[in-house]
Amino acid sequence: MVFSDWISEHYEEKGPARWLAFSLECVAAAVLMALMLLTCADVIGRYFLNNAVDGTVEITELALAVVVFAEMPVITWRGGHVVVDLLDRYMNHRLVKALGLLSALLVSGAFYAVAGRMMFTAERSLRREVVTEYLQMPVGYIVQYISVMSYICAIAMVSYGIYRIFNDER
Repeated sequence: MVFSDWISEHYEEKGPARWLAFSLECVAAAVLMALMLLTCADVIGRYFLNNAVDGTVEITELALAVVVFAEMPVITWRGGHVVVDLLDRYMNHRLVKALGLLSALLVSGAFYAVAGRMMFTAERSLRREVVTEYLQMPVGYIVQYISVMSYICAIAMVSYGIYRIFNDER
């Protein structure tokens, strides 16, 4: 099987969105694998060698931020967020679509607001040279990453809302 055929089979997105989703999931998988190896090394070092890996907690916190925010745009575009649709079958189809668009716009606005605030916080952290406690790693870069991924989520949510309006699901 050719690699591009495998991608086409496992990713329903079209065009560049497919490769973006694949790339972001590769980043998340690689960081998760590194996190698993770090945890194994830390446990082995702690219990068998009486010497734990320095800064494991800080690296774990940063790695979890990378994993979560690498997957958020993919989940957002696919509409994988939790949705409660108890009243949808009792409502008019057009009203359900309108509420879906309103929801997409509200969620997108929330992502945009979070991204703007995070970018402000990142710039302030970089300006003040805020670093982690043990490893002295700059915090501002990871906060900038969170901000950029939140901007991407905002764009993905708007495009998903527009996509849902023009794609009739019933």
